[in-house]
Amino acid sequence: MWHFYPEHYMFSYQLNRVLTQSHFGGGEFNECIEAASRIQAGNFESFHDGWRFAADQTLEVAETAMSAGHLVTARQAYLRASNYFRTAEFFIKPTDSRKIPGYLRATECFQKGAALLPNPPQLVRIPFEDSEITGYYLKPANAGANQPLMIMFGGLDSTAEELYFGPWQKLEERGISLLMLDGPGQGASLRLRNILTRHDYEVPATVAFDWAVAHLPVDKNRIGIIAVSMGGYMAARAAAFEHRFKVCCIWGAVWSYYDIWKNRPDNHPLATIIMHITGSTSMTEARNKLKDFTLEGVASKIQCPTYISHGADDKQNFVENAYKLYDALTCEKAMNIVPTTSTGSSHCHIDNFNKINPLFDWLANKI
Repeated sequence: MWHFYPEHYMFSYQLNRVLTQSHFGGGEFNECIEAASRIQAGNFESFHDGWRFAADQTLEVAETAMSAGHLVTARQAYLRASNYFRTAEFFIKPTDSRKIPGYLRATECFQKGAALLPNPPQLVRIPFEDSEITGYYLKPANAGANQPLMIMFGGLDSTAEELYFGPWQKLEERGISLLMLDGPGQGASLRLRNILTRHDYEVPATVAFDWAVAHLPVDKNRIGIIAVSMGGYMAARAAAFEHRFKVCCIWGAVWSYYDIWKNRPDNHPLATIIMHITGSTSMTEARNKLKDFTLEGVASKIQCPTYISHGADDKQNFVENAYKLYDALTCEKAMNIVPTTSTGSSHCHIDNFNKINPLFDWLANKI
């Protein structure tokens, strides 16, 4: 992975994240580099300000173009601005008054841009327990009834909107529909409804499955589950207990989320986020809650064909997670490990999304 900030892995990772998404409309290289150049490594205020600068500048382009009736330019700029606003909000603490407005600005820009697409996504609201989970349904152009569908959750910090930049295009090109959702502990579920993450992710996954069958033009026998980063645990857990899923795709494996966090320092850059999603007031409390987030005794229950894609140089969820999960699976299985000598070997292939292509090629043949 390219380290724009040699002394700060996480800031470099977030820049790579947006640069990779830029290939799918989530940014523009020079806008990203301009934002990055305004940021001092390790200074979280400067991180917010640098990406907020890019977001504000790009939003101005979008609104000027919209006023002039230049809808293509407006669409492209709204979508880029959405991802810049998301990045600016990333490290902001939940108690910061800028947190929710920043998130809402990101979703507003995404929805304005997405509405201008030739084939706009459908905003969905799925009743969930005493609240709801929201997201978007997207289908390939000219798709008829009985379409294959992947239900997708992001990771620790993801928003449903972010999943448009890469995962959707790779599915669309293979004729597969997508239901991308803010599950518990993610996006609007966390920020607007205080729905915390949970270890039994088969519960929201099953609710999403049932809703899709009842409301979308999909083939109930061709619905799969896919998730990324911390979602590698979520997808595996969902498939283990919801046996109607035809396939399970794990974009970055997790064996035990507690093991990932047990030795990380309390001041880790993602610590505030892990406390937020678990509803904890300390890292000790958060770690205790994460003890339930394990695939020990769970992975062997997965019955559907399962594919794992992981980077050998993953510095967040070490590659041992992928090997442990693969060895525990008793179902039909496949795995791709991107070697350290290649781009795409970092966490979730964030430095080259093309390295996830074998997973999607496998999926196209299985679903």
